[in-house]
Amino acid sequence: MEYLQGELRGQTVLFKTCIDDMVPEDNTVRLIDQFVDSLNLEEMGFNVLASKGRPPYNPADLLKLYIYGYMNRMRSSRVLEKECRRNIEVIWLMKTLKPDHNTIARFRKDNPKAIKRVFRYSVELAKNFNLIGGVLIAGDSTKLRAQNSKKNNYNKKKIKRHLDYIDKKLEEHNADLSKADGDKKEEIEKQINKRKNQRQKYEALQKELEKDKTTENPQISTSDPESKHQIVRGSITEVCYTAQTTVDAEHKLLIDYKITNKNDKKAMGDMLKRAKDILKSNEFTALYDKGYHTGSEFHTADQLGIKTLVAIPAIGRKSQAPNPDYNAEYFVYNKEEDTYTCPEGHTLKSNGSHYKGRNYTFKQYKTKTCKSCPVREQCTTSKANGKVIQRSQYTEHIENNAKRIKESGNLYKKRQALVEHPYGTIKRGWGFDHIMTKKGIIRASADFGLIALVYNLKRIMNIVSFKDLSDNFKKVIEALLSGIFSILKPYNAVIIKI
Repeated sequence: MEYLQGELRGQTVLFKTCIDDMVPEDNTVRLIDQFVDSLNLEEMGFNVLASKGRPPYNPADLLKLYIYGYMNRMRSSRVLEKECRRNIEVIWLMKTLKPDHNTIARFRKDNPKAIKRVFRYSVELAKNFNLIGGVLIAGDSTKLRAQNSKKNNYNKKKIKRHLDYIDKKLEEHNADLSKADGDKKEEIEKQINKRKNQRQKYEALQKELEKDKTTENPQISTSDPESKHQIVRGSITEVCYTAQTTVDAEHKLLIDYKITNKNDKKAMGDMLKRAKDILKSNEFTALYDKGYHTGSEFHTADQLGIKTLVAIPAIGRKSQAPNPDYNAEYFVYNKEEDTYTCPEGHTLKSNGSHYKGRNYTFKQYKTKTCKSCPVREQCTTSKANGKVIQRSQYTEHIENNAKRIKESGNLYKKRQALVEHPYGTIKRGWGFDHIMTKKGIIRASADFGLIALVYNLKRIMNIVSFKDLSDNFKKVIEALLSGIFSILKPYNAVIIKI
């Protein structure tokens, strides 16, 4: 039987094929090469100055390597080091350069802000091709597991449990020591010393926690100090980071991201400020889920002049009336008289005093008529004061959001389809459900910045033709080489506060 025969491995050839011939003209790797060459890396914050001694690697080459790696689900510096030796596309992209894994890892670690600016450039690139609508955006967050196990995360309760356990064991060891002799005595003494060393470790952690007066329940992560133990979903928890993202509705492109170690309650206002800077407008509607339903954040949005639609959370059990028809939401507020009218027509008044909540002030409204009201048992469980309505300085902003939700029809229903699209691609499709880096939010931001950059580039490459993208990059490269920076208005716009 005849088979196709390959060439002999030891056979020499007169005309050797060049590396460029091995990569097709329409290969994505050529767009990566052109995209990075169209960047002014020095303006973006990359260190392009050569040091004395052995010449360093060009940051453009290392950036190309990372973009290719993330685009092909390879984030490890050691994996990328191997690809430089065996992957023909990477060999072409790197021009046969073979940086070691330490050099590759340092580049990501040292350039978080510059990587953010490259991401901003991808947003401006999308604007150039009219891929950003700027009319409807959606925001959400996702949890990304940190390089820190739950075992190496501590709070005050956990440390107390460890100390109590050690004390109990020390009592047992001391009791055994009084009865032991010879080799057994020596073994018990070793155990006692081991427990004492453990106690010193936990006492040191306890002192660190006691120094933290800024948080209600402080915690320490020993492997990745800025990662926090958070609820991921339901009762499932992880030591992780929170990635806040903003998505434009036109083509589900990311326009912004921010890595934090906090929950969503106080995140919306800041993300809206950033969205306004990026879109250069406040004429857009922002969709958020009920985790962002916070009065102070609505206040910020209204100050910015941005229309928000935030899902309204259910009323807590303690705030529920025995009969839901008498919940506080059905009490009508009269702004001119500063009073509330209950469903039975009674007027609730305030004494004018302002009370302090955790992050807000509020007034209380009540009426003496409540004591003799025939439906009192349906309205409140309070036996002393009757029904009391609280109104904070942010209640008007919260009520305005509720009106917008009611008037918006099916618009809010688009939120999940917008914000979950990038997360589905990044976490489920690519498997990027964790942060690769350690030692803080800044390094974690570099990792997620590359993820967000590659997500946008892949979306753009799927929508815009290869030729149009290539021609665009060639024009920008020519402008850079000739020093005509006036053409690069989109690039100049991306360098904003990050």
